[in-house]
Amino acid sequence: MIYDLAPDYVKSIAPYQPGKPISELARELGLEEASIVKLASNENPLGISPKALEAMEGALQDVARYPDGNGFAFKQAIANKFGVDMSQIVLGNGSNDVLELVARAFLTTETQAVYSQHAFAVYPLVTQAVGAEGVVTPAKDYGHDLIAMTAAITPNTRVIWIANPNNPTGTLLNRAELYSFLKDVPKNVLVVLDEAYDEYLADDLKSSSVEWLKSFDNLVISRTLSKAYGLAGLRVGFALASTSIADLMNRVRQPFNVNSVAQAAAVAALADDEFVARSRALNTAGMMQITQGLKRLGLDFIPSFGNFVSVRVGNAADVYQGLLQKGVIVRPVANYGMPEYLRVSIGLAQENARFLKALEEL
Repeated sequence: MIYDLAPDYVKSIAPYQPGKPISELARELGLEEASIVKLASNENPLGISPKALEAMEGALQDVARYPDGNGFAFKQAIANKFGVDMSQIVLGNGSNDVLELVARAFLTTETQAVYSQHAFAVYPLVTQAVGAEGVVTPAKDYGHDLIAMTAAITPNTRVIWIANPNNPTGTLLNRAELYSFLKDVPKNVLVVLDEAYDEYLADDLKSSSVEWLKSFDNLVISRTLSKAYGLAGLRVGFALASTSIADLMNRVRQPFNVNSVAQAAAVAALADDEFVARSRALNTAGMMQITQGLKRLGLDFIPSFGNFVSVRVGNAADVYQGLLQKGVIVRPVANYGMPEYLRVSIGLAQENARFLKALEEL
C-alpha cells in the first residue's frame, strides 16, 4: 500500500545504470582488481591533478565542519576563469545535480521538456522525476537535429536539453548552428547546454556559450569536473546562467551540496591548465589508437569529439559479456536505443591496446 502512494511517474522510472565497478567484476569472476581494465565511465585515465590532490589533503583537516554553503572560493575561481559574475553560478554535486535543479525549478506535471534520441540518459530521468512530459526528437546521424527540436516546441515546453558533445554518441554541433538555434527558440523556453566534455575539444571547435549568456537570458550552461579534471569520485559540477535563473536554481539546491574536500580540489583543478592540456593530448592520441584499431578490425564507429567512442559490434550484449570475461569493462548502450553498439572510454595506451586485443579475439 505504501508503494502505491508514490505517483505513477516515479514508479515508472527506470533507474540510471552506471558502468560496472572494477570491484564488482572482480567479485563476480574471481579476478584480481589490478588485472581489470575499466573503460566504461568516461573517466580520466591520468587520475587527478597533483595540485588538486594537495588541496584535498589540506581540506581533510577541517572535515568536522560544514563546507561553505555558498561555495565562495569555488565560485570565485569559476568567475575568474570564465569571466562571469558570481551571482550567475550554481554549484552542483556533479553536473547531474545541476540538471536536476533545472528540472525542479522549471518543470511541472503540466509542462514538457524536449531532448534528442540517443541523448544523455539523465535528461529523461530528471524530466520524469518531476512528472513533466518528455518529448523525444529523432536523431540526425546519431546527433541532435536542431530543426526537429525547434519544431517540437509547444506552448507547454519549458526546457530543451542539449549535450555538446553528446554522450554516448560523441557527436558535436558547430558554433554557428547552435547560435542560430538559440535565436530561434522562444525566450520563455530554457535551453540547457550540457558541455561536460568541452575540455576535450580543440579551441576552434568550442562554442562561444559563455559569451552567449550576455545575449540569451534563457541559456543555462552545465559543466563538470568529473571528466578532464579527473574529479569524478568527488562529484562536483556547476552551471552558468543569468542571475535570475541562477537565483531560482539556488532556491531548490540542497544546502552544502558540494562538500569541502570537493570544493578545495575544484579550486585547485580549475587553475591547473597544464594537467587539462595533458589530459586532452592523451585523449587525442588514445582516440586515434582506438579508432585506427577499429578500422583495422573492420568495425563501424561513430566519430567522437568526447573521451569515448561508440562502436558497432552486432550482438553487443554478447560482446560485452565476452569482454567482461577477459577483464575488460566497457559500456553497453542498448538503453540509448543502440543495441548493436558498445561505448568504450579512452584510456592509457596499454589499456586501449588491451581492449583492442580482447575485441579482436572475440
